[in-house]
Amino acid sequence: MRLTGFTLTLGLCVLSATLVVKGQPRPRDPNAQTYANNCAGCHGTTITGGRAPTLFDQTWHFGGDDASIRQSIMEGRSGTEMPPFKSMLKEEDITGLIAYIRAQAEATKTSTARAQNPAGQVLHTEKQAVKMEVVADKLEAPWGMAFLPDGRLLVTERPGRLRIIDHGKLVEKAIEGTPTVWTQQDGGMLDVEVHPDYAKNGWIYLSYAEPGPNNTSMTAIVRGKIKNGKWVEQQVLYHAPPELFYPTNVHYGSRFIFDKQGHLFYSIGERGHENEAQDLSLPLGKIHRVNDDGSVPKDNPFVGKDKAVPTIWTYGHRNPQGLAFHPVTGKLWETEHGPTGGDELNRIEPGKNYGWPVITSGKLFGRPGDPNPPPEPADHKEGMESPIVSWTPTIAPSGIAFYTGSRFPQWVNSLFVTGLAGEALRRLDTDGDKVTHEEIIFTGYGRVRDVAVGPDGYVYVALNVPGIRLSDSMPGLIIRLVPN
Repeated sequence: MRLTGFTLTLGLCVLSATLVVKGQPRPRDPNAQTYANNCAGCHGTTITGGRAPTLFDQTWHFGGDDASIRQSIMEGRSGTEMPPFKSMLKEEDITGLIAYIRAQAEATKTSTARAQNPAGQVLHTEKQAVKMEVVADKLEAPWGMAFLPDGRLLVTERPGRLRIIDHGKLVEKAIEGTPTVWTQQDGGMLDVEVHPDYAKNGWIYLSYAEPGPNNTSMTAIVRGKIKNGKWVEQQVLYHAPPELFYPTNVHYGSRFIFDKQGHLFYSIGERGHENEAQDLSLPLGKIHRVNDDGSVPKDNPFVGKDKAVPTIWTYGHRNPQGLAFHPVTGKLWETEHGPTGGDELNRIEPGKNYGWPVITSGKLFGRPGDPNPPPEPADHKEGMESPIVSWTPTIAPSGIAFYTGSRFPQWVNSLFVTGLAGEALRRLDTDGDKVTHEEIIFTGYGRVRDVAVGPDGYVYVALNVPGIRLSDSMPGLIIRLVPN
């Protein structure tokens, strides 16, 4: 069961994020709007929490009285990702926010507020009635998906495992010998991709948070093969130099996609170091393009440029977690997380600057203990690309996929966008380079991490159901949407 009072207030607020920032419908409760704009992206919208603990179970690490909560909001908390909001929120906003958190905590005492079971649920969408089928459960935090030519499905689990779903049956044993991963906070095993000529060469690609010295980590890219249930013949495509292994456990990226010429695109987040997204001498906050073996294509836009990393395709990204080619235009589209709101859908062109942290429709904030708040960013700037779509309040977009199958003819060329905040799968109508309409396909079944169109034409979705606290296990499942 969902928490009724919560759904009517905060749920409405989160789901009001639309294609344009201006002119959004506002919820009836302004305190719910304050929470959605500033808190939901990390702490989640239900008692299941998000990438940070829920605020509705009355478990407090820095004191639960009003004065302590007020201090946390105003000053942030050193050693955590909790930023200071004193430059962003008025006194009455903070008072209302505390009251809202208290009210929701009281309501949760009579409800578990866990995600609904999707098995057999029928969804009456705008263009198609569909049924949800569970393909595999008993997974832990599934992150990425990729189909093998024979129809088997590869799934990464964030704690560091690569699994196989064999036509609806989860193979009990994980693939042995995969890389050791760093699993703190956002870190872990991330995306998986299959080489377009897999039937001939057997290559599979993995991205993950690689552990470094002194509790540091960084995104890494490798490829290897699966033989007799083991990961073998591994080759490293990207390994960062020691100075780029950071103690921050955020913004690793990372998503893969191949183009029709056999080039591999992969994304790396800015790892919480905002300004490095604008620095072409560093790989952070970029989308990269390489040959299938990791070598640099000669026509990359920054090849031969002074000190520029030659694999860079585009820059100025924050935390890009979605990549997909439009089936009609052939252009690359991308999603990334904004700071507080301002999540983005971008059309990717080689050599372009996508603005982070100079332009964003989200809110910037300082770090705990920093007396000088950052300057207010612009919505646009000459020489920098503005998004096709931005979402405020946050939806925390992750994987995306254009529908190209035959099972849902009315969905052809629609873009599916997953959302961690608000726990929603969205469908966007597209017309060339434009988005003309947005529909929420479902919400309330857990954090929606990835989406893929299967060789059978069905839509496959990876769901995560967080525990109440960050330390809890995060059960997950793979579902698919079929015509009803």
